Amino acid sequence: MQIPFTACPGLFYNTPAQDGLLYRLRIPGGIINYQQFQAIADIADNHGSGYIDITNRANLQIREIKQDINVEVLQELQALGLASTNANVDHIRNIMTSPTAGIDTEELIDTRPLVKAWEEYIITHSQLSELSAKFSVCFDGRGKVSVSDRLNDIILAAELVNSKVYLRLYLSYGEKGEPAKDTGILLKPGEAIPVLAALAETYRKHIDTKNRRKPRLREIINNITIEEYLYQAQQNHIFDITKNPFCASVTLRDITHIGIHPQSQSGLYYIGIVLPLGRLETWQIRGLANIAKRYGDDNIRLTPWQNLLLTDIPQNEIREVEKEITNLGLNFSATDIKSFLVACSGKRGCAAAATETKDDALNLAKHLENSMILDSPVNIHFTGCSKSCAQHTEADITLLGVTTETTKETFPGYQVYVLGHLLDEYVNVAKVPTLIQQVLEVYQKHRLSLHESFRDFIYRQSHQLNQLFKC
Repeated sequence: MQIPFTACPGLFYNTPAQDGLLYRLRIPGGIINYQQFQAIADIADNHGSGYIDITNRANLQIREIKQDINVEVLQELQALGLASTNANVDHIRNIMTSPTAGIDTEELIDTRPLVKAWEEYIITHSQLSELSAKFSVCFDGRGKVSVSDRLNDIILAAELVNSKVYLRLYLSYGEKGEPAKDTGILLKPGEAIPVLAALAETYRKHIDTKNRRKPRLREIINNITIEEYLYQAQQNHIFDITKNPFCASVTLRDITHIGIHPQSQSGLYYIGIVLPLGRLETWQIRGLANIAKRYGDDNIRLTPWQNLLLTDIPQNEIREVEKEITNLGLNFSATDIKSFLVACSGKRGCAAAATETKDDALNLAKHLENSMILDSPVNIHFTGCSKSCAQHTEADITLLGVTTETTKETFPGYQVYVLGHLLDEYVNVAKVPTLIQQVLEVYQKHRLSLHESFRDFIYRQSHQLNQLFKC
């Protein structure tokens, strides 16, 4: 096997971290079954430190591994369908879709077949290993739980036109951190995979395979223009690039997956469970797997918000499932502050981090739980450095780890942003909880109504944010 030139973690090669070796399992679409979840718990117990982390791409990470996972274990994972049958492309980013695909009461299309088809294409086309490990594709069925606001190189989002479902094509170009832009192109669902193949092949042709650093798709398009990129892609696969009416942007919708929700299937429900910063201990993994097998459809669905869903729960079994979730030390409350928190691995796990993000995030959660009621979702992302591991550019409130120094000591702290607007250049770690409480209380006091989101509130007050928050 040829090891890819990438710092991104994978399964078939280890990635050194501050706390040991790190392995990542790609879970296309985020759906994992009982047997697979149990096998992951075994690996975390036998090779790691008895826990896993769910990432903001609905991957799984096993940390603090002291020696390489052996070939026999990797072969077992392949047999279970957990590991790619083509190790050369395992480093490519996970395929993203809504965790409620196929069960969402409002979706226009079930995107799971598209996820499966694109994963199969990646596996059978080893040349895609030449792409950047950050190459990412997202399918959005335009349901109640949308992922179209997540940062991805390519997004195909469902749209209804004259009573027919199409997929609108968005591509990433422009400044780093900007959301993917509407190309104006609508595709029939059956065209999705061939067009994705053409887009990927065009991208690949602009990569110098001798260069260890692989450019992002955004950089390629910026260099040759979006018009030229689409023209070249069309030479690889004939598809209609006639422009349709543009959408202003990819629609951002509130995260509504936590709690108990009806499915599109009559009499069945899904339960969105809060995982504090995406971490699960192995006894909890086994407990959740047993619940899914006993009461549900045998599947667990991971989310890009570092939580998970149990699905296909009959209405008459909900009360029993609630008790079992509580017995695992977990909850499904949509007002739990921890359901809105995201944090990268922090200083303990990453040399680039300036702060212990996970500890600081949990301290913030404890402070807010004891001091106020957060009655509307506000997404708060902790990131230890300026990299995008915590996808902090998408957050309502961003805390970016920094340090300040004296002649004798270094003091960790955070830059604080609201929707990209800098509120404070440096806030000492100990003062972060009080500042965030102040920001949230100002929002609750001055919003127009309970229905005005934090994002809408900030947009309305954008001309006076520093005066409003007195920073």
